[in-house]
Amino acid sequence: MLIVMDHQAPPELVRAVVEKIESLGYRAHPIPGAERTAIGITGNREPLDPAVFEALAGVRAAIPVTRPFKLVSREVRLEGSVVKVGEAVFGEGSFPVIAGPCAVEDREMMIETACRLRAAGAQLLRGGAFKPRTSPYSFQGLGEEGLRILQQAREASGLPVVTEALDVESFPLVEETADMIQIGARNMQNFALLRRAGRARKPVLLKRGISATLEEWLMAAEYVVAEGNHEVVLCERGVRTFADHSRNTLDLSVIPAVKHLSHLPIAVDPSHGTGRRDRVIPLARAALAVGAHGLMVEVHPEPDRARSDGAQSLDLEQFANLMSQLRAMAPVLGYRIGASAP
Repeated sequence: MLIVMDHQAPPELVRAVVEKIESLGYRAHPIPGAERTAIGITGNREPLDPAVFEALAGVRAAIPVTRPFKLVSREVRLEGSVVKVGEAVFGEGSFPVIAGPCAVEDREMMIETACRLRAAGAQLLRGGAFKPRTSPYSFQGLGEEGLRILQQAREASGLPVVTEALDVESFPLVEETADMIQIGARNMQNFALLRRAGRARKPVLLKRGISATLEEWLMAAEYVVAEGNHEVVLCERGVRTFADHSRNTLDLSVIPAVKHLSHLPIAVDPSHGTGRRDRVIPLARAALAVGAHGLMVEVHPEPDRARSDGAQSLDLEQFANLMSQLRAMAPVLGYRIGASAP
């Protein structure tokens, strides 16, 4: 259920409603918005009686929420959520670009790459310190050393860091380093990890599972938000289909569908969506055209020598070309692209 407060309701009345909800054994989730302040209710197994809450001072209406994903639904929050990471803004007509190599390989390469990405217009730096790989014999990342290198790259370039948390055990290390914590496709339904991310107080980038439906994806986001962390950005990265012309099938049709059902911002990862370098730029342009709120691309100074996902990584010149194309498109579509650094 969603409790809609009067627009002029003071904080003490909002607190009183929260206390009433909790006294009944449910969880209250205050959701401030530009148009209204709302309070979501979770934890009820049976439908709630609206009259119980509508009688409280400051309450305009008590509305049943029909979607199984309650807190991330447009029924709960009419306007789109905005998630800020450093200078990057997901939502409000901005289109931040996350860029960097699939895996952190060494200090010198990471720092130089980060600085050049910043100069080209990237607003966040990606890099995996812990890498989930299909084969146990593939490069698994540098672990804690990789996190230290990411810290140094952030200091040198000024770019906030996006990196993946693989499990609950290593989560505190990632949380300490990252400015935005990625939950990867293979972990989209790792519910213990999702709950731990929900207790973090840093933004979360939640990638769509390899075979996940839209509802399953939004329900995974619900796990994070239900724990109190409303700073969630979804990321479409392709799903597994019968097609064999690309690594995955990048589902750009999900962008307007997400925007219809959920207030959460959504980014697109065309690198994993295609698995092919020559298709990353066209589909990055398409992500902007279809209305995504941001982009995540893999960039490596020497893709053919990359220890992970080189075949889908742009080189630095290709990335600069991509940013030029996005800047040319953005004004036509009503978007803002991060400016180049001095």
